Amino acid sequence: MNIFSFSAILIIITSLSMSILVFKQGKNKKLSHTWGWFCLMAALWGVGSYNISRCASYDNAFLWWQISFISIIATPIFYTTFVHILLDLKNRFLFFIIYSFFFIFLFYVFFKKEFFLGDLRFVFNEFYWYRPSKYLNKSIVFYIFYLGFYWLLLSYSFLLLVKEFFRSSGIKSYQLKYFIVGSIVGWLGPHGLFLIALGFNIFPFSNFFIVIYPLIIGYGIIRYRLLDMSIVFTKAGIFVAVYSLILGIPFFIGYKFQLFLTSILHNNWWLGPLVSSTILATIGPFVYLYFDKRTQDRLLKEQRGYQNILRNASSGMIRIKDLGKLLNLIVHVVTKTVRIRNAAIYLLDRENNTYALQAIRGDGITKQVDHVVDAGSPLIWTMTDRRSLVVTEEETMRLNDEQENIGLLKLTEQLLKLKADLVVPSFVDDRLIGFIALGEKVSKKLYSQDDMNVFSVLANQAALAIENAQFYDEIKQTHEQLFQAEKMATIGTMADGLSHQINNRFHALSLISGDALDVLNTSDLSGASAEVKQLVADVKDALQKIQNNVLQGGEVVKGLLKYSRPGDSGFEPVDFKDVLKGSLDMVQYKIKLVEIDFLEKIIPDLPKIHGNLTQLQEVFFNLIDNAYDATRERKLTLNEKDYKGRIEVIARVNEKNSIEINVIDNGMGVKDLDKKKMFTPFFTTKATAKKGTGLGLYVIKKIISAHNGTITVGSVLEKGTHFLIELPLNHEPFNNKTV
Repeated sequence: MNIFSFSAILIIITSLSMSILVFKQGKNKKLSHTWGWFCLMAALWGVGSYNISRCASYDNAFLWWQISFISIIATPIFYTTFVHILLDLKNRFLFFIIYSFFFIFLFYVFFKKEFFLGDLRFVFNEFYWYRPSKYLNKSIVFYIFYLGFYWLLLSYSFLLLVKEFFRSSGIKSYQLKYFIVGSIVGWLGPHGLFLIALGFNIFPFSNFFIVIYPLIIGYGIIRYRLLDMSIVFTKAGIFVAVYSLILGIPFFIGYKFQLFLTSILHNNWWLGPLVSSTILATIGPFVYLYFDKRTQDRLLKEQRGYQNILRNASSGMIRIKDLGKLLNLIVHVVTKTVRIRNAAIYLLDRENNTYALQAIRGDGITKQVDHVVDAGSPLIWTMTDRRSLVVTEEETMRLNDEQENIGLLKLTEQLLKLKADLVVPSFVDDRLIGFIALGEKVSKKLYSQDDMNVFSVLANQAALAIENAQFYDEIKQTHEQLFQAEKMATIGTMADGLSHQINNRFHALSLISGDALDVLNTSDLSGASAEVKQLVADVKDALQKIQNNVLQGGEVVKGLLKYSRPGDSGFEPVDFKDVLKGSLDMVQYKIKLVEIDFLEKIIPDLPKIHGNLTQLQEVFFNLIDNAYDATRERKLTLNEKDYKGRIEVIARVNEKNSIEINVIDNGMGVKDLDKKKMFTPFFTTKATAKKGTGLGLYVIKKIISAHNGTITVGSVLEKGTHFLIELPLNHEPFNNKTV
């Protein structure tokens, strides 16, 4: 055994092993049979070159060279096919030409060998090597193959790879890197072998390059999930059967019927095999595609079944208006039809700038996954940047190459926390409104490219359906808020009549208790016992308390009436101290000011405001009420030691010749995202609708605007809020009307 024999054995081992490995582990069926057959052709060259290196007979060596040239002619064709499928390129005319030349060159190798292989010469005192004829007219076919077919085809395909590499990014660039490096290494091997045929006596050490390059490219294929081999063996069997007939029949005709064809066609007997090969080459692809389709229909029946269910579900989701029902339906359909262990849907929470878990399905999975994903997290950034699915396996593989990439490390950690094998984003225009996290399949199979395509369609339809359901919910809430506001307005219009009725009852109670007291006070109790005297004293005390409470109740009703009436006197000079006093008189019946520090800082001789007393009292009633709620929320939420709520009201004249009033609290504060929406109708930062309808600040701004004033707000979350109101002095409002 010589070194050339040893290199041939290594080629057989590596190429055949890689072919089997790709057949078993590949994940993209479009590339599977192409690269698998390419590896088999490389293995065939290994078999041929091994026998060539061992043949002592000229004739046996020539036969093995003929067999080896099947591989030599086929490899650039399979390589070009592989590149076109990888880059999703279509060029039917090119493949018609190259497959036609494949049969033409094979015909010359076996039936016109003197015009292609020439003869053999003994080289390096070890083995026979082919040598094209020194006469150009007899070697023209070989040079057409070598220069116009072999190297031209390989160079063209290689340039396509390089061009795509510079345009690609992410996982695809990693894939192409392996193919480019592998191609450079691999094609150095046959180039050195061709040099011997052209008369350069360089020992074929370059055969070792052919050992290496299937490993490089095969590694890229397996590592980056390019091939899907779930049905490759069946497809390969069909391919072998069909093309064995296409290749075998012309050879059989040439071998068996050569004498018969010579008697008819004389020296043109070769036209018989050529015509038959042309006919079979034409119908062969159609036969293969027919059986291939039938095979896929049977083998992929289950996969196509659940994909059709998902497509149908996608089209029907838009009709569901209940958001909760819609989300639960999606996770139910996905897990049941595709047989996934767990699935979860996260939707954008604009207030908190996060993506919150909204629906989940899977045994015991609820407590295991993250319920909130920050909008600035690596996962969200990756989906927004790529606008495509995220595959956990691929990101984990990338991390092996980029171990110092902190962002990639955090991304993979986040995917593992979500228990997700695949994350599918849902976009509306350029907004990522949510995503679906899909766990492992029960069968433990990887997600195919067809699966990913179907999930992408499902996610896009889900995005529209979710946005539609959210809009419906918002409309529903708006109607409820309007209804609540209408009820409040109705109560306001009833306040005048109700207060009259209540005052009448209070007046009656006052008269009754007063008369009873007068009777008791004028009664002679000198002869009464001590017990009777004590009883009368207790009754008198109770009647006095009734009278005191009647007076207090009357003040409350008076305040309510003054608060609810639109201000009969319109605009007039108003003292701010009276405004604040009226607001505090009202607010003390709703909140407990003794629980907080309330500070008033009003400069002496503050000029009067030209305004409506009732409306201005409503403004500061709402502001103080909101400030108190904010201090309570901070106390209950943050549970700070030694914290006590504080509200300050500061009034002064500023340089703009306006009254400047500041209402400052140290409460919970407001998020930055909410500041711009604080004066929007129905927007509220309070926990429930029972706490607020979202109309208070909107009404406040309308009132201040009617007074030709301005109101601005500044707030820091968990620190407090500051309202600044400016009201001009000596200014008559438009039309002198109230709001």
